[in-house]
Amino acid sequence: MVAALVSTTACGGGGGSSSNSSKAPGFNAAVGKVASTSDKKGGELKFIGTQDADSWDPQRGYYGFMWDFARYYTRTLVTPKPAPGAASSELVPDMATDTGQISADKKTYTFKLRPDLTWEDGKPVTSQDIKYGIERTWAKEKITGGPTWIQQVLDPELDYKGPYKDTSKDKLGLKQIETPDANTIVFKLPQPNGDFLQMLALPAAAPVRQDKDTGEKYGLKPFSNGPYKFQSYTPNKGLELVRNDKWKQSSDTVRKALPDKVSVKLTTNADDMDNKLISGEYDIDINATGMGSAGRQKALQAHKGNVDNPQTGFIRYAAFPKTVKPFDNIHCRKAVIYAADHTSLQTARGGPMAGGDLGTSMLPPAVKGYDANFDPYNIKAGKPDLAKAKEELKQCDQPNGFTTTIAVRNNKPPEVATATSLQASLAKVGIKAQIDEYDGAQYAGIIGSPENVKRKNYGIIIQGWGSDFPSGQGFLQPISDGKFIQPTGNQNYPLLDDPEVNKLFDQGNAETDPNKAAEFYGKANEKVMNDAWYLPFTYEKNVIWRSSRLTNIYTADAYNGRYDYASLGVTK
Repeated sequence: MVAALVSTTACGGGGGSSSNSSKAPGFNAAVGKVASTSDKKGGELKFIGTQDADSWDPQRGYYGFMWDFARYYTRTLVTPKPAPGAASSELVPDMATDTGQISADKKTYTFKLRPDLTWEDGKPVTSQDIKYGIERTWAKEKITGGPTWIQQVLDPELDYKGPYKDTSKDKLGLKQIETPDANTIVFKLPQPNGDFLQMLALPAAAPVRQDKDTGEKYGLKPFSNGPYKFQSYTPNKGLELVRNDKWKQSSDTVRKALPDKVSVKLTTNADDMDNKLISGEYDIDINATGMGSAGRQKALQAHKGNVDNPQTGFIRYAAFPKTVKPFDNIHCRKAVIYAADHTSLQTARGGPMAGGDLGTSMLPPAVKGYDANFDPYNIKAGKPDLAKAKEELKQCDQPNGFTTTIAVRNNKPPEVATATSLQASLAKVGIKAQIDEYDGAQYAGIIGSPENVKRKNYGIIIQGWGSDFPSGQGFLQPISDGKFIQPTGNQNYPLLDDPEVNKLFDQGNAETDPNKAAEFYGKANEKVMNDAWYLPFTYEKNVIWRSSRLTNIYTADAYNGRYDYASLGVTK
């Protein structure tokens, strides 16, 4: 059954005007290096995908591929370096002249804007536009979804109510951001935070002009300050971007803006998408979640030169909510981890190439604090330890096992496959787990609701997680710190609220030296794993396609192993 489910897995890579592998740069040619370097302009870059963005509004979008794509039409003060692999984790100036002047106490950040920053109608981008865009993240009555990092760092008590409820004349009443003139913006933090620049690199920190803000509808046609602007967009069908003739290359040292046009086609048939990529009808899969089984086999056998197999920065895992008995008992949690057949789980995800390496903890290799030698449950062995599982069951007063429910999204075949694998493994030690396939499109209100999780007896939740930015704060804190527990849209599924863990995050966040911060995040990871709140499956890898006509193509750690979309060009 697992094999059958794996064979239905579908999501694709890239395509182009020719699928001739002899023209392709080679297998993994775009992993850790730039393939097909070129400054040639022109042509149409053709994306295809099976899922639309949650929103194209910079303050509302939270899908990783949206953040990557948004750089065509939004800019931020700083942004990831346009470079392959780990080098992309370095931040460079974008709209700002530098990466900020930081006060001695690490609480004040001052930026000057570059000259020649313009909107698509030619008007200048001002510091007030940037402040207003950031303020929108406070307006949860209209701007739903999206990250709230800047909000949490600048205004942890949430005293500001957002620009739509702002009683000041200019609607710029957030006191923690100052705009002394149109070309200067100052951020005043209550406490230091070593990742604040990373937060300013997210699209949520992009400017929005007040007179162009359409509230909830802004994502239908965002007003551009980047090299491209929206020509058309039909939700769940596709969109087209054309050149923004008011954008000035002199103001932008990051984007090459090579294609004349960027288009996105959205489809519901993942297998058909893979076939169209391979045939050359499209260049690249915008979602970048990996080719399906059939497409993957065809690509690797006949067109391997068009394929890359990068680490994604994601972890696939199971979580154990403490409100669902008997998972309030550490020994029952450990019993599940020891009983799991880790190689079977990896196979269910697609194997070492399409699924990823065996996950041994809840920090992936791309995040500082990861320790390759930390493996408290000997997961690297790749097999269950039934003797230890049975011993743990005795210690949690469940010597004959217990019953529980595995919650899994019905629109994610690899997740269903891992649930089936785990169910079979647990049965060998007497743990009877039924599988509940819920509507994956509604996950935020189903597994994201702690009350619903308890009511449904979801003792095991299968999910995946990638970093908002590559640090322990950006990756591990949202799923392990008690401050992030929410009544809906919750991602801390175990409802973990351990004072020791919370303190380690506070200490790491306040540390401005990334290596010193990583020590705190590493300790938090060890505590989370030793207390058995999560069962990691894999450090995810994907098989992704790129067309032979793509230029300047490389995978970037800053975008969780996706290609850096803003650097791409095409040959005509």
